[in-house]
Amino acid sequence: MKSLRFILAGVFYGIVMVKSEAVSWFRIFEMFRFESFHMYGIMGSGVLTALISTLLVRKLGARNIERAKFSFRTVAPQFKSALVGGVIFGLGWAMTGACPGPLFVNVGAGYPIMLVVIGFAVLGAFVHGLIAHKIPR
Repeated sequence: MKSLRFILAGVFYGIVMVKSEAVSWFRIFEMFRFESFHMYGIMGSGVLTALISTLLVRKLGARNIERAKFSFRTVAPQFKSALVGGVIFGLGWAMTGACPGPLFVNVGAGYPIMLVVIGFAVLGAFVHGLIAHKIPR
């Protein structure tokens, strides 16, 4: 029963993703061809929401579920690894028409072929774990 709120949050997330067409392969294809602002608007509103939320958490001194203050640390940019990772991520996104966030939403929306994409995403994460120490930073 403790997990019910997380299950309900996931169901709500899935409904919002489907209704906003953020899981639509056609919308993602339009985005990569710069034919529509739809997906950029969704992502931009997410960035704006995260920015406002972060500012409020800092300003109000909010605490997490364990009553500890949130810590915000700045990490030095690692351009090379971010560039390589971004290219790999973008290629996977463009080829499959889905980023990792809504993969399970697509399965729930009736696209079982996304189970193949999920399998390869898990495989990619596993391989990354094996070679992470060799990746330049």
